[in-house]
Amino acid sequence: MNKKNKRSSNLLQVRETHALIVGVDIAKKSHWARMLDGKSGIEVDTAFNFKNSTEGFERLLGRVSRAKERIGAEKIIVAMEPSGHYWKPLASFLLRVGITVVMVNPYHVKKQKELDDNSPTKNDRKDALIIAVLAWQGRFFGCYLPKGIWAELRGYTQSRWQQKRKLNAALNNLVAIMDEYFPEYEEVFKNLLGKASMHVLAHMPFPEYILRLTGEELAKELKSASSNRVGRKRAALLLAKARESIGVREGLRAARMRLAHCLEEISFWKKQLAQTEEVMTDALFQTGLAVNLLSIKGVGIVTAASFLGEVGDLARYEDWRQLRKLAGLNLTENSSGDRKGKTGISKRGRPGLRGLLYQASLVMVAKNPEFKALYQYLKTRRENPLKSKQALVVISCKLLRVMFTLVKENRLYDPEKVLGAYRQQQLRYAA
Repeated sequence: MNKKNKRSSNLLQVRETHALIVGVDIAKKSHWARMLDGKSGIEVDTAFNFKNSTEGFERLLGRVSRAKERIGAEKIIVAMEPSGHYWKPLASFLLRVGITVVMVNPYHVKKQKELDDNSPTKNDRKDALIIAVLAWQGRFFGCYLPKGIWAELRGYTQSRWQQKRKLNAALNNLVAIMDEYFPEYEEVFKNLLGKASMHVLAHMPFPEYILRLTGEELAKELKSASSNRVGRKRAALLLAKARESIGVREGLRAARMRLAHCLEEISFWKKQLAQTEEVMTDALFQTGLAVNLLSIKGVGIVTAASFLGEVGDLARYEDWRQLRKLAGLNLTENSSGDRKGKTGISKRGRPGLRGLLYQASLVMVAKNPEFKALYQYLKTRRENPLKSKQALVVISCKLLRVMFTLVKENRLYDPEKVLGAYRQQQLRYAA
């Protein structure tokens, strides 16, 4: 459904059925509400606030029910911004009691606010009215709160993103400490989290401690820690780097304590990630879609589960372009008059979904023959060749479309069909 038809449908829902429009500005402890007559757009009653509690929600129900009866409305539509997470308890409560809940774009609220009085001034009463007006104009979209296994997958996906960020922060902290006290360390151990490296970091992380051992003693330590995979050669290199190190030599006890805490944090978040990915695997197979998504070469369990965690139940989408917009991968152009601006992606969508698809596309162009061929073609074609990152965005959209199609049509990945006859012909001509 295009934008024009969508808005027409929304207006029909608001005005033809005579709805009471309730705009709610969400906050942590209390919310403000303003009400409009869906037919005339005239405000009903005065602004009021209610607490973020059962008592407050009951107060809202009472006020809107009385207003509905007073104007003879057939239904109630409550509109709010999906910013932060404070809106979810109220939306969940209203949906349970059978009230329609819709969302308005926070960006639209900001622009409408400045349009009304040429001022960016924010107050809760003003915002509640603007939200109600936008809903009355049909500028809203449906509220989706995932249920069942989709809610579980959403929660697991959010947990994994948070754990991954914290693990990366701990890894960056580890690198920062070693850069200060033993900057040559990464020349010896490129993988800081390998068994031998972790043993050194835990017991003799800085040159002063390493140089207390002989070559034979250090080689024995490394062999024991790495199951004989690392020995004399690495020990000799580590000793040589320790002797010539330019690292800071003061405050080593404090640095070693910081390093120990950092290693504990890394171990903790790695364990958390492993647990989360285990339950994500179970949840993915419970959806019944694992076979379809995992049939794509290059798509693993975490990618498939995270994808469904971000988009929810695919049955609610009619076209893959809705997912492209949800990810903020739809193209935008900034042109005026004779000036033709650059074309880019909107980035007005779920950053988690967009990041997931981009990371997955890196794997696809390395491991999947069809996607790799398409990627190379996009970068080397005669007309309008793309840069690497631009080509990866196209690959992200292609992967999104393939995953959507396999799920909606209950099919498995077919290398012969993924590119289509026209694209295959292009690739043959370019070869």
